[in-house]
Amino acid sequence: MYTLITVLIIVLIIAAIALFFLYRAGMKMQTEQAQNQVMLDKFAQVATLLVIDKKKMKFKEAPFPKEVFETAPRRAKFMKVYVVRAKVGPKVFDLMCDRDTFEDVPLKATIKARVSGMYLMEILQGAVPSERNIKKRKKAKEKAEKKAAKNS
Repeated sequence: MYTLITVLIIVLIIAAIALFFLYRAGMKMQTEQAQNQVMLDKFAQVATLLVIDKKKMKFKEAPFPKEVFETAPRRAKFMKVYVVRAKVGPKVFDLMCDRDTFEDVPLKATIKARVSGMYLMEILQGAVPSERNIKKRKKAKEKAEKKAAKNS
């Protein structure tokens, strides 16, 4: 009986330690994301794009410059990314974007979008957002408003 209790206590302690480290890693990743979002917003530009193609592919197979692979974190090298091939002026670029933006990008159409470097941030004009994305954005906006009201 005492051995069972001892084993359970040890398992609970190990689980608590693992949860603590996961919490710390999550907080660290959240602060990194906030810093990166500030940098993306700082260098964002509005551009008119002619979308040629869009694909979901492994990061290693994506047609990005060599410097992108070298500077990417190790965990990102095993992820799949959303790639949009678009013509900006006379040049063709491969742009990376998140899933919600990827779903809203229309094929073979001209759109106006916010672009930061090679990251497609959001579509400003020319796309019809899906119902799912509208609900997600509305929910995120309400959540942000509640958090702002709580903090002030």
